[in-house]
Amino acid sequence: MTTTLTPSPSSVVAPTHSTSAGHLPKWAPWALLLVAFIVSATIFAFVNVGNDPADFNIALTLVVGLIFYMALIMVISTLVESRRHAIDRLMTALVSGAFVVALLPLISLLYTVVVNGLMRFDGEFFSFSMRNIVGEGGGAVHAIWGTLLITLGATVISVPIGLMTSIYLVEYGEGRKLARGITFLVDVMTGIPSIVAGLFIYSVFSLIVGPGTRMGIMGSLALSVLMIPVVVRGSEELLRIVPNELREAAYALGVPKWLTIIKVVLPTAIAGILTSVMLAISRVIGETAPLLLTVGIVQGMNLNMFSGQMATLPVFSYMQAKYPGIPVDAYLDRAWAAALTLIVIVMVLNLLARIIAKVFAPKINGR
Repeated sequence: MTTTLTPSPSSVVAPTHSTSAGHLPKWAPWALLLVAFIVSATIFAFVNVGNDPADFNIALTLVVGLIFYMALIMVISTLVESRRHAIDRLMTALVSGAFVVALLPLISLLYTVVVNGLMRFDGEFFSFSMRNIVGEGGGAVHAIWGTLLITLGATVISVPIGLMTSIYLVEYGEGRKLARGITFLVDVMTGIPSIVAGLFIYSVFSLIVGPGTRMGIMGSLALSVLMIPVVVRGSEELLRIVPNELREAAYALGVPKWLTIIKVVLPTAIAGILTSVMLAISRVIGETAPLLLTVGIVQGMNLNMFSGQMATLPVFSYMQAKYPGIPVDAYLDRAWAAALTLIVIVMVLNLLARIIAKVFAPKINGR
C-alpha cells in the first residue's frame, strides 16, 4: 500500500521574485511627451533670444523633444515598471519618432508651398496666360491646360502598354526567358534619369522631323517612357496576388482564359491597378527636364499637341523662378502658385482614382 504525501502549504517554496510590477497610467506617456517638448522649446527659445521669431527652428525643436521624451520614458518606466516595459516603451517611441521625423520634410514642404502659393491663387491666375504680360499680373491657364493634355497623352500611351505587359508576365509568360528579359528591362527602365527619356525622344524626332522640333506629343512620349515601368511593376504585383482559385473556378465553368482575365482577374485587382496608375502619373506630372527639352515653353495658349511648343506647369514654374524679371516678387509668386496648382491637381486625381476604384471594385456580401 502506497501513501501519497501532499505537501502542506507551508512547505511550498515561494517564488524568489514577484511577477507583478507597477504600471504607468495611460496619461503618463503623453504628459512626459508634453514636458519634453516644453523643455526643448524653452531651450531653443532661449537660444533664439534677440533674433527674428521667424528663425525659431520648429523641426529641430520637435526632434530634440522626441530625444528628451525617449530618455524620460526609459528612465521613469525602468523605475516604476520594469526593464522589459521600459525597453518596450523605448522601441515604441523610436518607431513613432521615426514616423514623425519622416513626416517633417513633407509637412514643411506643403506648408511652404501653400503659404507662398496662396499669394497668387486667384481668378486671374487661372484665367489669363502670360501673353503680352511683363511684370505683375498674368496667369498660368496655358500651362495648366498644357500639363493636363500632355499628362493625359502620356497616360493613354502608357496604361495600355504597361497593363498588357503585366498581364503577359503574370498570365502567359511565367517561367519563360522572354518574360525574365522583359522584367529585367523594366527594372532597368525604372531607374533611368528623366533627362535621358527627354533626350531619347528629342533625338528620335530630330532624326525623323528635323532638329529643334518641339511638340506636345513629344512630351507625352517622354513621360510615357517614365510611366510604363511604374505601371508594369505595380500592375504585375497586384495581378499576382489575385487568388488562383478565382481563375480555376472560371476555367471549370468553361470560360476561356482571355475572358477570365477581363471578367475575373482585372476587376478583382482594379483598385490596386488604379493606384499604381496614379503613382505613375504622380511620378511624371512634375517632371521638368524632359518637358523643357521636348515641349519647350510659350507665353500663350496652344492646345495642339502636334504643332508648336506648349507650356506646362513644371516648366512654367522653373522659368518664372530661374529667370525673374522686375518686380522679382511677381515672378516668384507665380512660380509658387504653379507649384501649388500641381499639388492640387495630383490630389484631385488621387481622389478621383479612389472613387472610381470604389465604384468598380468587386462587391463583397453586397457591400
